[in-house]
Amino acid sequence: MTQEVALSILKSGANVFLTGSAGTGKTYVLNQYIQYLKDRKVAVAITASTGIASTHIGGLTIHSWAGIGVKDTLSSKDLAKMKTRKYLKKKIGKAKVLIIDEISMLHKNQLNLVDTVLQYFNDSNEPFGDLQVVFCGDFFQLPPIGNRNEVSKDKFAFMADSWVEAGLSVCYLTKQYRQNDDKLNTILNEIRANTITQDSLNLLQSANKELKDVVPTKLYTHNVDVDRINNQFLEELPGKYRFFKATTKGDKSLVAVLKKTVLAGEELRLKKGAKVMFVKNNYDKGYINGTLGEVIDYDEVGIPVVKLTDGTKITVTPEKWSIDDEGGNSLASFNQIPLRLAWAITIHKSQGMTLEAAEIDLRKTFEAGQGYVALSRLKKIEKLYLLGFNSIALSVDRLALKADKRFVELSNEVEKQVDLKENELLAKDFIRSCGGRVLKKLS
Repeated sequence: MTQEVALSILKSGANVFLTGSAGTGKTYVLNQYIQYLKDRKVAVAITASTGIASTHIGGLTIHSWAGIGVKDTLSSKDLAKMKTRKYLKKKIGKAKVLIIDEISMLHKNQLNLVDTVLQYFNDSNEPFGDLQVVFCGDFFQLPPIGNRNEVSKDKFAFMADSWVEAGLSVCYLTKQYRQNDDKLNTILNEIRANTITQDSLNLLQSANKELKDVVPTKLYTHNVDVDRINNQFLEELPGKYRFFKATTKGDKSLVAVLKKTVLAGEELRLKKGAKVMFVKNNYDKGYINGTLGEVIDYDEVGIPVVKLTDGTKITVTPEKWSIDDEGGNSLASFNQIPLRLAWAITIHKSQGMTLEAAEIDLRKTFEAGQGYVALSRLKKIEKLYLLGFNSIALSVDRLALKADKRFVELSNEVEKQVDLKENELLAKDFIRSCGGRVLKKLS
C-alpha cells in the first residue's frame, strides 16, 4: 500500500494498524496524520510503547498517558481511584484519536488495560472508549518484555482481545525509502520471510572488512560495550572538553520522563574531533535522527560546528523536546544540543534511525529482531562492517512471521475496497464528529 492510500484511510476515521518493513515511512505517515489533526483542532493523544519511541514523535508512553503505569491488572477499585485524578480524566475525556507507536513492544495485557481504562473513563462499551485508535509498528522488530515463561502468543499485542475487537484496517506500506541497495533489501526481506539463502549468508560473512572511507557507528547489543567504547574514544582525543547542559521547563514528573528518554543527554561532553550523531529530525537544517558527523569547531558563542560525512557544515543550536497535551500545549520541555557521542550505540536505541555506515556486533544477540533492527538501519551493504553473528541474530519469531503474512493479505483486501473520493467525505464527517474544524481545502 502507498503512503497516500494509508493516509486517506487514516483520515476517514477508521481504526488502523499501520505497518511495513523498516524504511517504508511509517513514522512519516504518522506525523503527516498528526499534523492534519492538529491543523483541524482535533485532540490527538500521541503515545508510544517506550520512552525512546515516544520522544521521536513528541508524545508520552502509553503507560503514562493511560495511567496504567507498570500494572498488569486493574481492579474496579483501581479504576474508580484513577477517575478521581482530574488531569487523567481531563486528557482522556478530551482525546478523540489515540496513536500508539512501536506497538510491537507493547505487551498484549497492557493493550487490554488501555482498552479497559478508556471504556471506563468514557462510559462506553465500544472498543477503546469509541476513540479512533492508530497502532503503528512492525512485529519483526524488538518484541515486548514479558515474564520468563511467557511465549509469543502471551505477549504480542495482536493477540489481545482488544486488538481483535477494534476491527483494525491494516495498512501495510510497501515502498522502500531507506534501502537503495537491492542486496541489502534482499537480505532484510529474507530475514522477514525466515528464508535466509546461502548467498545472503555469504554476503554477510564477507562484510568483515573495516570501512576505510568513513568512521562507522558501532552497534552493540549491550550498554556496557557502548559506554566503554564512547568514553575511551573521547578520552583519547587531544584538547579540552566542552560541556553543554540541558535546560528544562514544566511539570517536574514529565521533565523526569524526558530526561530518561530523550537520546540527547542531560549533560553533553564534547571535544574537537568527537564523532557525533544527530538525535532529532530537522529537515530544514539538513539533518535527521541518525545523521553522522564530527565536531570540527565552535562558533563565537561556543556552539559546536559539525561537519557531516558529505562535507556539509552545520552549526548545531539547541533543539526542543516537548510533551504536549491533546491541544498541542507544552506540559514539559527539554532543550539541548541534539547530539550524542556516536562511536557506539545500542541496537535498541538505534531503532528508528538511518545510518550511513555501521560496525555491527551481533555475536551476543539475545532475542529475535535485534539483527533485523541493526541491519535495517543501513542504506547499503557496502557500508556494513559485521564483526560476527550468532544463531539468534538472523532469526524471527514464528508467530510474528505467521501474523505478518496475514497482515499483508488483510492490507491487500483493504486496498481493493478503498474509495478515495468516498474517504474525502468520510474525513469531513469524522472531523465534524470530533468537534474539529473542517478546512475549505482537504489536504
